[in-house]
Amino acid sequence: MKKIGFVIPWFGFDIPGGAEAELKGLVLHLSEAGVPLEVLTTCVHQFQSDWSHNYHRAGTTVEKGITVRRFKARRRDEDGFNRVNRKLMNHELPLTDQEERTFVREMVNSPSLYRYIGEHKDEYSLFVFIPYMFGTTYFGIRQCMEKAVLIPCFHDESYVYMRCFKRTFSKAAGMIFHAQPEADLAARVYRLDHVNARVLGEGVYTEYTYDAARFRRKYGIDQPFILYAGRKDVGKNIYTLINYFHEYKYRNDNQVKLALIGGGEVKIPKDLEQDVMDLGFVDAQDKFDAYGAALVLCQPSINESFSLVIMESWICGRPVLVHDRCKVTKHFAKASGGGLYFGDYFEFEGAVNYLLEHPLAADAMGRSGQRFVMENFAWDVITDKYISYFEEVAKGVADAAGKRYRSKEYNEEV
Repeated sequence: MKKIGFVIPWFGFDIPGGAEAELKGLVLHLSEAGVPLEVLTTCVHQFQSDWSHNYHRAGTTVEKGITVRRFKARRRDEDGFNRVNRKLMNHELPLTDQEERTFVREMVNSPSLYRYIGEHKDEYSLFVFIPYMFGTTYFGIRQCMEKAVLIPCFHDESYVYMRCFKRTFSKAAGMIFHAQPEADLAARVYRLDHVNARVLGEGVYTEYTYDAARFRRKYGIDQPFILYAGRKDVGKNIYTLINYFHEYKYRNDNQVKLALIGGGEVKIPKDLEQDVMDLGFVDAQDKFDAYGAALVLCQPSINESFSLVIMESWICGRPVLVHDRCKVTKHFAKASGGGLYFGDYFEFEGAVNYLLEHPLAADAMGRSGQRFVMENFAWDVITDKYISYFEEVAKGVADAAGKRYRSKEYNEEV
């Protein structure tokens, strides 16, 4: 198998983001296993940056043993993009054809990256694109459809239904999903008859150590607490958790607290401030200590294609509480036996009180979740799955190319 090109809008071992973290882990483990690969990306720094600003110098570097090729991003019409993106965020569908063209053209794009893919695609067995909604994925796939594999990170959101995405992604050679509900969504929206689509999951580091007592001493918390870990913003549905916890404290006379870790700002009601600890960013060890000390990790987001935080909570032996409307996290909670789910306030209250009153059951859920992660998402398991899949798709691509060559040769003879 020739080398694999992994294509992502921005790349760096020091930048945040779910798809970014997934790719960093994936390329490191595949490279360590002997898979030849490169990362192809733009010069943009990260998601939160100006997508027209070339933070990095264009060219090739080697970072942690990985070859990274960076290409200049094109200046974009940010206002035009924002007008269309607001409609998508407000679920104002369908867009016109012109609006769809504006969306894909005026987000992060690099014409020199696309030219490189088109001119050098014979040097690669496959090109793997992550995540789905960016220009680097849409226009990059169009340069190498017969060798393109997509790791979409789909959620059931407006962007998934764009016609231009349906036309392009349905022609890819392969598609990798993190969970069965994501695969079900894709099968419902896209035509995947000729796509080698597979549920493979995502790699999770499992060697963490944690010390619940150390966390409690450091942050001065002796009471049971619900933990939220991740970006604190509306898109993660954090205000549902805050509002439900507010109601919970009004209705329940106990010492349960809420601890928040991660970036972003959130407004806490005045009468709730004494029961909520917003710790902001904490170092990695404190985060894992927090998982181990928590009554339960609550992941209220309804738009997840995987959710690393629930896997990390399970690695630390603690149960999770997820939203009924998120098919992926609910699927994981049910499949693992590692947690509960809620659809309204009273289900939230019932779940919290059940875990509070049944500590042995809570511990058992945590252990069940831990086994689920180790058996399905530990990096050695994931690395083997991905290598087998890439070899299978690459062989299919090579066989199809051989058939086209033999057919051409036959026609020329005739």
